[in-house]
Amino acid sequence: MNFHELQELIKLITKSNLTEFKFKDNDVEVQIKTDKYQKTAVQTVVSAPQPVQMQVLPTAPQVPATVAATPTPEKAAAPAQQSSAPQSANLIEIKSPIVGTFYRSSAPDKPPFIKVGDTVKQGDVVCIIEAMKLFNEIESEVSGTVVKVLVEDASPVEYDQVLFLVEP
Repeated sequence: MNFHELQELIKLITKSNLTEFKFKDNDVEVQIKTDKYQKTAVQTVVSAPQPVQMQVLPTAPQVPATVAATPTPEKAAAPAQQSSAPQSANLIEIKSPIVGTFYRSSAPDKPPFIKVGDTVKQGDVVCIIEAMKLFNEIESEVSGTVVKVLVEDASPVEYDQVLFLVEP
């Protein structure tokens, strides 16, 4: 391999998405690592601890601030939560069967499939969840009256996340 061929090889690798290139021919051995190779390795190492730090740091200051600032409303909020618990005991949850983006209607200019106060029957379409560029119609598995919509339109949802509360 002559100098000109080596230069052409370097140009091709630079233009490509390769991060590392190895070539071996009889007595010649070439190994090229691009800038992308180093960035990939650094990003993997650096990005892993960041979410952990971000989750831990905001949580610690909020807890003492809430406890110190308003001890009395917390006691008042506890009975309110207990009083709403018996009401929600007879409610049925409609959960997300997949991970994706939640949409209440089929298009931005269309009305939502269901609203609070609407009656749904088993098999009625209640929302759409977009997953991997596919729009999946989610059907109700229960019949009843919609009491609460728990997810904002166009927000991400997780598997088994509660979307709606329905009173049978």
